[in-house]
Order: sequence, then C-alpha cells, then structure tokens
Amino acid sequence: MKNSWVGVGAVFGRRSFSVSFLSRRHFLRYWGLFSICLALVVSCGSPRTTTTTTTGTASPIAASEGGRVTMGTTLEARTLDPADAYEIFPGILLSNLGDRLYTYKPGTTELTPQLATAMPTVSDDGLTYTIPMREGVKFHDGEPLNAEAMAFSLKRFMENGGRPAFLLSDRIESVEASGETELTITLKEPFAAFPALLAFSGATPVSPKAYQIGSGQFQPNSFVGTGPYKLAQFSPDTIRLDANPDYWGDQPANEGVDIQLIASSANLYNTFKTGGLDVAYQTLDPDQIRSLVKDAQAGGWNVIESGSNVVNYLVLNQKSKPLDDVRVRQALAAMVNRPLLDERVFQGQAEALYSLVPTNSSDYKPVFKEAYGDGNMEKAKALLTEAGISESNPLTLEIWYSSSSAKRNLVATTLKAAIERDMGGMVKIEPKTVEGATLFENLDKGTYPSVLLDWYPDYADADAFIEPFMSCTKGSVAAGCEEGQSQVGGSFYYSPKANDLIKAQRTEQDAAARKQQFEDLQELLAEDVPYIPLWQDKDYVFAKAQVEGVEIQPSQQFLFGQIKK
Repeated sequence: MKNSWVGVGAVFGRRSFSVSFLSRRHFLRYWGLFSICLALVVSCGSPRTTTTTTTGTASPIAASEGGRVTMGTTLEARTLDPADAYEIFPGILLSNLGDRLYTYKPGTTELTPQLATAMPTVSDDGLTYTIPMREGVKFHDGEPLNAEAMAFSLKRFMENGGRPAFLLSDRIESVEASGETELTITLKEPFAAFPALLAFSGATPVSPKAYQIGSGQFQPNSFVGTGPYKLAQFSPDTIRLDANPDYWGDQPANEGVDIQLIASSANLYNTFKTGGLDVAYQTLDPDQIRSLVKDAQAGGWNVIESGSNVVNYLVLNQKSKPLDDVRVRQALAAMVNRPLLDERVFQGQAEALYSLVPTNSSDYKPVFKEAYGDGNMEKAKALLTEAGISESNPLTLEIWYSSSSAKRNLVATTLKAAIERDMGGMVKIEPKTVEGATLFENLDKGTYPSVLLDWYPDYADADAFIEPFMSCTKGSVAAGCEEGQSQVGGSFYYSPKANDLIKAQRTEQDAAARKQQFEDLQELLAEDVPYIPLWQDKDYVFAKAQVEGVEIQPSQQFLFGQIKK
C-alpha cells in the first residue's frame, strides 16, 4: 500500500493509501495527495453527479427494510473505474461489484482462484504465467467473460494511465489470450508475489463493450463487471448495490446494500445509535468507538473488531549522527514500550507490532520482541554506554510527524515522557511537527533524523512490507543508500545481505524456502534497526444485533454478500 503520515481509520490496501510498494518511486507521484485526500475524507476528483445504471433506478435510501442492508460511512468514492481507483473505499466497492482472477479464502490471506480455475503455471525462468479461466461467466451487460476480455481489462489498467497503473505496468511485459479460456502473462523480471497482485481490486475485468483503452479514458460514475452486485446508484451521498441474479457464484445473502455517505463521524455515530443504519463502518474517532463498545449490549448492536494490515513505525535516518551507530538504533528499539502506547494512546484500539510484516501474515515473526522486549531500559543504557552516550553526553533525538496527526502527537509525547523518566538523563526526546506535504517532500533528502509513519500495502504478501523498506538499488555500507526504496523512505539503509535475500524471495517459487527468506529478512531488520515497528491499527464495524455475517477479512476485504438480516 502506501505511506502516510496522517492517521485515518483503516482498511484495505490503501487503507488509505495502499502505497505500494512495488515501485515506491512511481507511487510517490500520488503519495502526498492521496494521503491528504483520504485523511480529510474528501474526494479529490471533479464533482460527481448522480448516475443511475441500466441495472437499477436511483431513489433515496429508505430506512432499512426487507432483505436490503443499510450501511453508513464517512469514506468517499472518487471513482469506480478500476483503472483509476486507488483509495480504500473504491477498493471495497470494486471487490463486491467485480471479481478477480484470484482472491483470498475467507478468514485467511491464502490466495485461491476466483475467475481463474487454478493457480498459475509458472515457467522455469519465473517470467511466464499461464492461467486457466472459468467458463460461463457474464458481465453485468450480458457480454461473456473470456481470456480476451481479461487481457483487455489488464491492458486497459496499465495503459490508461490511472493512479494504480504502475502496479502492473512495472511488472508486466505482455498479456494475451492464448486460448478462449487461457491467459498468458509475461513479466519483465521474476516476481513470486505476482498472483497476489492479480487479487488487487483494480485487476477486476470490465466489459470491453462498455469501456475503452486510451490515456485518461476513465468512467468514474459507472461499473460493468462480473461480480455478485450490480451498481444501481452512485451519487455524492448515496451508493446502491443490487444483488446480481445472474451471478455465476453464490448469491449474496441479502437483496442489496444501500450505503449512506455521511459528512462527519459525529453524524455517523448518532445515526447508528438512533437506529438509522444496520451497519456503521469507517470512520469513527476513538471516543466514539469506546462508547459504542461499552454500550453494545444495552444498545442492541454487535461489535466486530479485526486487525488490519496497516503498520505504524519509526524511521531512523542512518545518515544522521549518532543514528549511524547501530548500537544507538538498537538502544532506541529497546526503549520503546508498546503496551504502554496501547494503554495511554490507543486505549486498547491497537495491537503491538514487533516486525514490519503485519501480525495477520503467516510470515510474521515478532523479532523486535525477541531481541529487545518492551521498555528494556537496562539493555538500552548498556548499548548507549558502549556507544559513548552518557548523562554528560546525552542522546538528543528529534521525532518528526505530520502536524495534522493528533494520534502521532500523542505517541511522540508518550515516548518522550516514558523514555526521559526512565533513562536517567541519557536521552532527550524532542517531538517536532511539520505540514504533511513538506514532510513527504523532504523525507528522501535526509532532513529528519526520525519520523513516525504508517504503511498500507497493495497486496497481501510479505514482500509488500519488506522490499519497500529494506531494498536499495545503489549505495554502500559506508555511504548508505543513495538510490532506491530505503532512500525514498528516509532510512537510507543499505545491506547487501538484505538485497540478496529480497531478490531471492522474489524469484523463489517454493513456499517453505520463501518463508525462511522472509524470516531471515525480519531477523536482519531487528539486528540493523533501520526502522522500529510500533503498532498495528485495529478495525471496527458496528452492526445491529439482527444483522449477521459482518466481518472484515484478514486481507482487508469487506464482503457485503455475507451480510444478512
């Protein structure tokens, strides 16, 4: 996903900004704008007009009735064109309106075929993926889905120049129909996580009859795909999805979903509490969440809590003295007390994180817990003493973060209070704020010694949490990273061993061997400490007691078709 310095409520591969991650440099084109747009929960596109497709008629949402489900959210959908949608809520909508070649088994991040009938056959050189496709699938307009239509959709995704185009265009050399129901994709270089990319929401096929290939040829207000729902209404305050009676797979458990786009978290909170919604999702503030959790039994609603794949961390700039000394970075890792942050800042609404790989990944290894624990001030003092730090020669560390982030302000001030109290004058923490866009513009210049950031992945694979942080294209151990992902991310980390392991896992097709490579990379992360993982956001959904099947998947998909009343 993406980097963001602005805290928002979470989910999906862009949980706001799914900053990728694959090619972070390309993503940087959208990074600042994307994060700011999501954080403000406003559309950055042109004003949207009410659109009614041929699959339904526009009408105001009535109170929840019959087999339809009413949902409220403060999120917005700038566009429903899969070739241009790169924000959280459009991704959720596209995951319900469309299908992809691959998706995730419910309750897991394990890939499974959806429009494909099997996992790809991969050539010995790791470059050619042959994918068998399902027969008998039709688009919402009645057109048949075949390999030609799938190839058209992927080419359109890459060639129309939308925000997420680089996700595939950086990887794919060619895509073609090698048969009526067989797709052949050739990559520019081996990339073992490629099937996970094909599960990205924007990789959903669209009807060639309804769409065009061409730079900027987008259709933001309509959608014609193959999924379990058809788009009935798309307006600034209302989105209606109708169950697709011709869907090839299991029918949704409801007749449709009516989504109210609500202006503020206060309105969302009040509307749900007074019975105006079946489901409330994104974005409520921490106090509102605590209130709804506390009053759930008396109020007659259920609390659905889930982890997210949004990781929050502290960048340590190795070009900034004394952070060029690994012992100082290790000492800082030992000082951090994650349970204290959860108690004082998040009040139970976050999860301690001990790696940059999220806890819901099968590749997660809590390496920082094993190496440093939490608030281990004795270990920190010993390391700092070795590095020549003392009360008479203290470590002064500036921690920078976006001036718009109240959450990060609390994190920085809590770290300052705890560390300065327990380190006996050896460490002074100086929280510093800067406007978000300025922070982003200067991150790769080495301006800041340390920065609080977060990361939203585009695909559910450990590569999306390792390569963007630990890889470097050009540099040396002595000079640090001069060009590459870690330079863009502000740590300037350079490790030949990390580069070799990253390259190896990207070409490795054996799952067990690849898992070991990720374990080695996480252990290297804890040893060299270019970043300190801090916490992982939790996600909350609230639903009336009579509403069942509400669940956020580990992949961050929100499957509307499971919801029933």
